[in-house]
Amino acid sequence: MEVKTVNRVEPTLEDDGHPYIGGAWTPVFEEVDAHDLDCVGEIPTDISGVYVRNTENPVHQAIGTYHPFDGDGMLHAIHIRDGKASYRNRFVRTKGFLAEQEAGRALWAGIAANPKLSERPGWGAQGSLKDSSSTDVVVHAGNVVSTFYQCGEPYLLDPVTLEDKGIADWGPDEGISAHPKVDLKTGELLFFNYSKKAPYMRYGIVDKDNKLTHYVPIPLPGPRLPHDMAFTENYTIFNDLPLFWDPELLERDLHAARFYPELGTRFAIIPRYGSEEDIRWFKADPTFVLHWMNAYEEGDEIVLEGYFQEDPQPKPLKDVPQQWAQMMAYLDEHSMKPKLHRWRFNLKTGETQEEHLDERILEFGCFNRNFQGKKTRYLYSTTAKPGWFVFTGIVKHDFETGVSVELQFPDGEYLSEPCFVPRIGSTEEDDGYLITFTIDTNNDRSECVLLDARDIEAGPVCRIALPHRISSGTHAIWANSDEL
Repeated sequence: MEVKTVNRVEPTLEDDGHPYIGGAWTPVFEEVDAHDLDCVGEIPTDISGVYVRNTENPVHQAIGTYHPFDGDGMLHAIHIRDGKASYRNRFVRTKGFLAEQEAGRALWAGIAANPKLSERPGWGAQGSLKDSSSTDVVVHAGNVVSTFYQCGEPYLLDPVTLEDKGIADWGPDEGISAHPKVDLKTGELLFFNYSKKAPYMRYGIVDKDNKLTHYVPIPLPGPRLPHDMAFTENYTIFNDLPLFWDPELLERDLHAARFYPELGTRFAIIPRYGSEEDIRWFKADPTFVLHWMNAYEEGDEIVLEGYFQEDPQPKPLKDVPQQWAQMMAYLDEHSMKPKLHRWRFNLKTGETQEEHLDERILEFGCFNRNFQGKKTRYLYSTTAKPGWFVFTGIVKHDFETGVSVELQFPDGEYLSEPCFVPRIGSTEEDDGYLITFTIDTNNDRSECVLLDARDIEAGPVCRIALPHRISSGTHAIWANSDEL
């Protein structure tokens, strides 16, 4: 392995025992290039592309209480081609990151701190946060697009070199939320944003040539906290979930989320290029959903799959330091209890049917994006460690047979959000691999692991060594070479 350190950022973090600044969440301060990565097993020659994962990676001691979603965005990317692999990692050089680098300290308070402690005006739906662009990542029109969950500017990077390419000129003043979607068939990027001002949500489309071609309101009753969206071949799906900022506290500029189950859940279904007048609203059981998976059209119905939280407002964790107990509960899947769930919206009758598909605690899934918007047979979900925001294994569901299989990683070794990697020239849905980065806290190292998507129980096809141990984080994307 040939490794070159291209930059080091000097941290001001203090060891105050925070549970999400050590262990699997230990940040990285070096930016490196690495080529000819060492591998146990053979790197497949029938895949070509890049796997990119976003990471919350704090540099400076927090103003007030630190929340892991406040960390600076850092992208980790492995490029695979002709059975060889190279790796790079880079901070996302947001306006906030650059300002704090110049100041040598934190300038913005995070979501768990008093926003009045921020030294400068902020970004996003809340209005006082640093846009750290540390949540999600997609590849569109030949660029990596890095985004922030509370709405920020779309930052662009080269998908192979991670060269900084600035802010997309199509980004609206309201910013965009994490989880824009790329339709591989049309090349379009679909996005949404949300704010504390009417209409409270907007929906946009950027075409394959990087031009904003559609931007319309999705009116909501008040400020909401949507996190994700979905689409079919002809429709786009948004949500009005009953967990949002307490309106009375919001009048005092306090941002505390509350669950209002009596309101139920609503879904907005709009034609791909529809307007406000074309929206169809559907009612469903109260919940909060972080992540949707696939959606598709089947007869008169729109079918949507995602992770239904049975307890969106969990009680603080026990047996942990009190100052972090509530924050840790909101990061713990075993507290929020997300279950794989399916909704069916009948466009003819206006009725909604829904059901759990699995009673296990599951989230952060993936599927073959070549089938996005069409009916899919397979889904791959992650399992999580009780009490912690780290992933421990993968469950593969076969919706046709009803069979599921599971692979658990060794204790102390955690995976990143996996992505499906189709074999070159494949036509069958599960003909490919799953790819993920691991954080091995036992041996202080990280690897890129590939699994045969048709036989995940067999374990890794290969383990590609990374030049350093990376931090845990949130979302990832695989893009084939023809997308780059």
